Amino acid sequence: RRVRWSCCSQAREWPEAEGRPRRAGVSSFGVSGTNAHVILEQAPEPEPDEAAGVVPVAVPWVFSGRGVGALREQAARLLSRVEGEAGLSPVDVGWSLASGRAVFESRAVVSAGSREQLVAGLGAVARGEEAPGLVTGMAAGAGGRVVFVFPGQGSQWVGMAVELLDASPVFAERMAECAAALSGFVDWGLLDVVRRVPGAPSLERVDVVQPVSWAVMVSLAALWRSYGIEPAAVVGHSQGEIAAACVSGALSLEDGARVVALRSQAIAGGLAGRGGMASVALPLAEVEARLTRWAGRLEVAALNGPTSVVVAGEPEALDELMAECEAAEVRIRRIAVDYASHTSHVELIEEELHRVLASVRPQTSKVPFFSTVSGEWLDTAGLDASYWYRNLRQTVRFQSAVEMLTEQGHGTFVEVSSHPVLTASVQDIADAAVVTGTLRRDDGGLDRFLTSLAELWVQGVDVDWTRAFEDTGASVVDLPTYAFQRRRYWMEPAVDALGALPGLGLAAAEHPLLGAAVELPDAAGLVFTGRLSLRTHPWLADHAVGGVVLLPGTGFVELAVRAGDEVGCDVVEELTLQSPLTLPEGKGVQLRVTVAEPDEAGRRTFSVHSRAEDTSLDEAWACHAMGVLGTGSVRPVADELAVWPPAGAVPVASGEMYADLDAAGYGYGPVFQGVRAVWRRGDEVFAEVALDEGQQEEAARFGVHPALLDAALHGVKFGDFFSDDRARLPFEWRGVSLYAAGAGVLRVRLAPAGADAVSVTAADGAGRPVAAVESLAMREVDVEQLAGAVSGGPRDALFRVEWTAVPSGEMASGDVVVVGSVEGAAYADLEALSAAVGAGASVPDVVLVPFAASAAGDTVWAAHEAVGRALGLVQGWLADERFAGARLAVVTSGAVAVEAGETVRDLAAAAVWGLLRSAQTENPGRFLLVDTDDDSTRVPGELLASDLPQLAVRDGVVRTPKLVRAAAAPQSTAPWHGDGTVLVTGATGVLGGLVARLLVVEHGVRRLLLVCLRGPDAEGAAEL
Repeated sequence: RRVRWSCCSQAREWPEAEGRPRRAGVSSFGVSGTNAHVILEQAPEPEPDEAAGVVPVAVPWVFSGRGVGALREQAARLLSRVEGEAGLSPVDVGWSLASGRAVFESRAVVSAGSREQLVAGLGAVARGEEAPGLVTGMAAGAGGRVVFVFPGQGSQWVGMAVELLDASPVFAERMAECAAALSGFVDWGLLDVVRRVPGAPSLERVDVVQPVSWAVMVSLAALWRSYGIEPAAVVGHSQGEIAAACVSGALSLEDGARVVALRSQAIAGGLAGRGGMASVALPLAEVEARLTRWAGRLEVAALNGPTSVVVAGEPEALDELMAECEAAEVRIRRIAVDYASHTSHVELIEEELHRVLASVRPQTSKVPFFSTVSGEWLDTAGLDASYWYRNLRQTVRFQSAVEMLTEQGHGTFVEVSSHPVLTASVQDIADAAVVTGTLRRDDGGLDRFLTSLAELWVQGVDVDWTRAFEDTGASVVDLPTYAFQRRRYWMEPAVDALGALPGLGLAAAEHPLLGAAVELPDAAGLVFTGRLSLRTHPWLADHAVGGVVLLPGTGFVELAVRAGDEVGCDVVEELTLQSPLTLPEGKGVQLRVTVAEPDEAGRRTFSVHSRAEDTSLDEAWACHAMGVLGTGSVRPVADELAVWPPAGAVPVASGEMYADLDAAGYGYGPVFQGVRAVWRRGDEVFAEVALDEGQQEEAARFGVHPALLDAALHGVKFGDFFSDDRARLPFEWRGVSLYAAGAGVLRVRLAPAGADAVSVTAADGAGRPVAAVESLAMREVDVEQLAGAVSGGPRDALFRVEWTAVPSGEMASGDVVVVGSVEGAAYADLEALSAAVGAGASVPDVVLVPFAASAAGDTVWAAHEAVGRALGLVQGWLADERFAGARLAVVTSGAVAVEAGETVRDLAAAAVWGLLRSAQTENPGRFLLVDTDDDSTRVPGELLASDLPQLAVRDGVVRTPKLVRAAAAPQSTAPWHGDGTVLVTGATGVLGGLVARLLVVEHGVRRLLLVCLRGPDAEGAAEL
């Protein structure tokens, strides 16, 4: 009571005091009497940033999301924040995004030099549009296997690198080091040439452009590395190999300068003015065929791609070749050089090159060096004077080197140059690779480099974006939190529910999909029970076909494996899926897994059934899967997937896979979008799949989480396992073995295993075996038909016709006339009506035609006569266009059975109904069928004007047929008694094989004699 303070339990006004900041004390009292007290003071107001709208250098704003929707919403939130506070510094926003945010698969980068451009880029992302400086993409597991590609001559342009000299200290520092290294071999200054200082030599000189290009490439490589992009390999084209050697560590900067400067001087003095070069867009064989005319004068100088060949030689011969190609509409381009490198011309300076480069001292590089002289990896200790002569003399085998790189798993290529000249060739050789350049002609600033950097990052390559904010004074600012997509994560069932199982005579199944297990008293069998719903298992909502949520086929595999564990069976010999198990919104499904007693060989049959939990006890169970459990699982070779990706496997682009599947009707949500990278090697497909982060903890409770194993099968999309591209789903599994449980990442190998079947091998992230499937057969599926077939579940799939009363309000009115011999008839027949209309009578809304009961006699003759008469009437009615807006009402008596116990009295009239139903289907709205319960065929006029297609009058009540749900009859399976043998003939046929399987699985038969014409050689005999 003496302390002048009180506990603040709700918000209250806190007036500001002039010149004094707010201060608050926060106390924490421990049970033992400990008192911790902290005094907090109001933070000082930030000083206004007068240059908040001006960015001195290019700034990247990087952000990501789990899915395109989340990315767009994140951009919209950022846009609202930035537009709402004009004083917010773009550099601070960029630093806060780069330094404090998790990175997800869907990515975007906006880089620009002004606040307006950055804001415009954000708005474009939010709207799903494009904008200057904006790069978006989906990370596809490109990882760190990056190749630096250094081109030969041709990437240079006047003014290149000038902007970077002023904007990037890293680039400027490396350029200064290159200038110092070159100074001992040239009589001009590197930076003077780049900055175009008056009196500096021109880039048109070969002995200037090659050293300058070398320095720019080496310095750009340093810039890439400063952002965390380290090359896993390097490759150079012609003179580009000198830069590649320096970047890999094979040559010192001084030796690199020596090679490029002295060799280009030898070219200028001994080769310049004597030759030329041209690029031809043809395959090598066609180029060689054309060159036979100029044998000895023109030679193949470089192989850049499948349809990109460089030719060099005498200028006059090149002119003739170009004229011939242009006349034949073959694309050919003259290269701006006046010498013929990579030809016999180079032999003129061989002795000079060996002499001036004799002091070069190469060493084995730290980064693998792929030679375009040999087309493969090379120990760089051999990059002596002899090599640099061969580099200039021999054909450039760029295509072979890139093919070797892709075979060894390199999937990202960065052309390190002032303008890309090889990216198109690399993409032609490795179409699934990620390929980007560095700068562009007339676009050589930091913003262009950041855009190239972004092109890698959005594809999955790690980038250290914080380096873009060094020395900017950036500070962290409050930005919107992550745009969560509001997925539901329901609480798990209470532990008490499982704790009560022993009191019910049940044992806990200890599995996420199963609740309890109970032994059968009369046999050594076992029954597992469970309950599935989108509330208890919300991750299943991410597996939908045609909008209907299904338990994946891998879920049945998991159930079978768990059942096998319980009864001592370590292999699922066979698992056949019979019908999909749907999970309706807001409802649960009861699950039963029944395991039979073992046979003499220890094998056990099993089945998986379900039914909706809101049904009565006598409701039938639906069978979804049947199979056989056995023993004798074979351990795989331990290191089969230890090398990853496997040698010779080529990366395959998979970023658009789930978007394509979604468009086809397969709704794989984030939990089931597990594919991270895909490779191919011959007819094999390799995939790396990972479980969603939200399911990682749950993975330990599964053998293999169904979502992870399902994702492992998605790689079939990239193989040639099937005869066509139609959608398929798992149907029959054989030889399923589990070696380790709880994996969160899988390395997967898919290989052909017969027609429309694959084998599956899976290992964890370290290459240790996890699971194997000898054969998985897949069947074609129509998404729309599947969705329609499963949308209602077993209880809703059966219908019957019921004649229901029609409310009087559904009757219409209209102008009615009668045709035929009935009391009150207006016209004798249709021809009479047509004549009347032709004479000026109005066309009625409804025309009634009675079909009286057939006379006693031959029913077949009566039916033929009635149908023939009705057919003529229908044809005449449809042929007269004046009746196009009218309706023909055919009235019968006793042609249909409406009520229970009623019989069809007029079979001939029933045939007329069949004909008229077909006419109604082909011509909607043109016909009405009415049946009465007496022979008078009297029909009220308002009934004839009804919009309903079929009506019946019984005891004055008008009825119409409708489909109503019908309860399925209880299913029963007759057990097989005795140990006798069952003979099945035609056993390898479709029906014979099905009967044999049902006898074993459903009826418990254990002795079969299978007979067919070809015996064991018949197709399908081995599988049976």
